[in-house]
Amino acid sequence: MDRQPHTLAGALSGRRPPRAAVVGAGWAGLAAAVRLTEAGWRVTLFEMAPRAGGRARSVEVAGTPLDNGQHILIGAYRDTLALMRLVGVDPDRVLHRQPLALVDPSGRGLRLGGGAAAAAAVRGGVATRPWGGGERAALLAAAAGWALRRFRCAPTLTVAALCAGLPPRLRTELVDPLCVAALNTPAAEASAEVFLRVLRDGLFGGAGASDLLLPRAPLDALLPAPALAWLAAAGAELRPGRRVERLAPATRAGTGVAWQLDDEPFDAVVLACGPAQSAALAAATSPGWADRAAALRYEPIATVTLHAPGSRLPAPMVALASDEVRAPAQFAFDHGQIGGTPGRIAFVVSGAAPWVARGRDAIAASTLAQASSAFPPGTWAAPPAVEHVIVERRATFRCTPALDRPPARIAHGLWAAGDHVRGPYPATLEAAVRSGLAAADGVAAQARAAAGR
Repeated sequence: MDRQPHTLAGALSGRRPPRAAVVGAGWAGLAAAVRLTEAGWRVTLFEMAPRAGGRARSVEVAGTPLDNGQHILIGAYRDTLALMRLVGVDPDRVLHRQPLALVDPSGRGLRLGGGAAAAAAVRGGVATRPWGGGERAALLAAAAGWALRRFRCAPTLTVAALCAGLPPRLRTELVDPLCVAALNTPAAEASAEVFLRVLRDGLFGGAGASDLLLPRAPLDALLPAPALAWLAAAGAELRPGRRVERLAPATRAGTGVAWQLDDEPFDAVVLACGPAQSAALAAATSPGWADRAAALRYEPIATVTLHAPGSRLPAPMVALASDEVRAPAQFAFDHGQIGGTPGRIAFVVSGAAPWVARGRDAIAASTLAQASSAFPPGTWAAPPAVEHVIVERRATFRCTPALDRPPARIAHGLWAAGDHVRGPYPATLEAAVRSGLAAADGVAAQARAAAGR
């Protein structure tokens, strides 16, 4: 163990590279570890699970390799795509890119064409069938009003209240599925402020910003495995299957503050684990921050994988009418159209708390019935059968209005990363990556300031 004086100022005075611990190897932790390693830090990455990826990971179910859920990226995820390229991943190879399309089982619905996203949205809204002229005009008027207000609103407003003036059909067929897909929170409870930010960056983020990027490779291949290989090659220390139990400050006279994880010293620490574990580790040092993290509430997502050999959906992603009684899923994904197993269809149940309470068997049976009834005759070349039901009970935090999310900075040399950390986005991969990069930059900036003093 390093017995040198262990402080930020001492570490940057030329005696040795500074040492950082990143707790958690999800997408936020991987982003922080890569950024700090790039900046010349000696990084130790802790992960309590046997494999990296956090809530966007590959798993093995009954001997079959699967992802823990059907994840979606969009073209506006620029930091995520840049990180993938940095660690040697070609996004064009592992992601299926297509213009945003919200089509129903009959193939009708909103389809955006190429070009700038805002212009494509206008063209798509005008051309969408079977919406009537009044419905299309209402959509364009609402979008224009949001744009004039720079996609800002009162932080206490819900998505349902924001869109209350839209015709019911638009709310049911467009707003509700977009909201639950982006925020994993029902429109009646979801933050309009965050929803508008997502629309702004998707529609006005430049050409391709609103494109759907659907994984055509396992989630491990998108970032976790390549990032771990990159970190190992760069000299980082990886500790999978290692749970951190204790975090405490270690003050040394005249030199500032360093941190100890289970009695091992580090110049700085990034807590990139889940909110509950981060709150437990930070409780003694920063009880106010810990209380905020512990107060977050969560929404589950269930993914039901069906297999129907020879079957093909009308589009790679199909929007479904859902309810809390008979039809659980809001979207179905045809893996055969994005480079996966032909005939394998993933049905995604977002905002899944009422269904999760009924159990996996009920989710499976209802999804199977929904698949059989929602699609036109001839869709299924063979009767679909349930392969797997995967439930991520804490898939995302509930993105409600005026939510008090914990800040990234916890204390000097102690930062948090994760999609739950305060920021403009809901719980997405891009939010996780951005938070990891921001935490690493905050650590480095504090270290430079300490060295200057």
